[in-house]
Amino acid sequence: MPEINLHQYDSSPFSEKIRICLGIKGLAWRAVDQPVIMPKPDLVPLTGGYRRIPVLQIGADIYCDSQLIARELERRFPAKPLYPAGQAGLVNATEQWCDKAVFQAAVVAIFGALGDKVDPAFIKDREALSGQPFNVAAMQALSPFALTQLKAHAELLAEQLADGRAFLAGDQPCLADAAAYYNYWFLRSFAPGLADRFGDLAGFDAWYDRVAGLGHGQRVAMAPAEALNIAAAADPEATETLASDASLVGQSVSLAATDYGRDPIVGTLVGSTQFSLTVAREVPELGRINVHVPRLGYSLTPA
Repeated sequence: MPEINLHQYDSSPFSEKIRICLGIKGLAWRAVDQPVIMPKPDLVPLTGGYRRIPVLQIGADIYCDSQLIARELERRFPAKPLYPAGQAGLVNATEQWCDKAVFQAAVVAIFGALGDKVDPAFIKDREALSGQPFNVAAMQALSPFALTQLKAHAELLAEQLADGRAFLAGDQPCLADAAAYYNYWFLRSFAPGLADRFGDLAGFDAWYDRVAGLGHGQRVAMAPAEALNIAAAADPEATETLASDASLVGQSVSLAATDYGRDPIVGTLVGSTQFSLTVAREVPELGRINVHVPRLGYSLTPA
């Protein structure tokens, strides 16, 4: 069975999304803790410059972005599915909704509540990540409104749970639950007292507690240097390419997120699926590394 190395840090909301996915599947994995802010000297050699967290490493294959990480976990470990049969539309829509609209509301509510307690080094790092000001004063002004938005999103989730189901797609948890849960975990963990419970939303808090109770699978710690050694000792998996991308195979291309953290990943295109793009990179002391990104939300341009 391939060994799962998750480059993460404990306060990362998108890492919590994947940790819950690992809990749903009951998988054993190794936590490779990375810094919250740059520099990340043991991560960027693997990713080719991509700095966002989490990153999944299996041998010399590197998977960027939580949406692709969830798909790769499902591909390799299909038991206890994250995408239940007949529910893929619900799962995909919930993930996109929560990764964008709900996450943005959570950021404003949390950092607005923290105010001048936010580390200036963190602010500087996030401004470099996003390419725009990380304006805590503006967030403080908007925080009460952001909380109303989070409550409205929670009401939509409660509506899905109104028939008494245990989880969003039915009796068993899936990626929709992990995606819907992590922003409220983020809020309740790092801005306690703002919205610790929604007692007037029937079913929401009980659902939240059920998802929290899924845990994170079997976690052990691993040093970043060991993860680099694993990559150096491995070869990437064989890849296939969609016919529509055949003309790009062997071309030097640049892959980058289109929202924030746009640091380009430059390599030779060696694979694609309906959901992903893959480039090969030759890295000093590590050898060949394949880096995979999602299609959705990422650009491909000639390098």
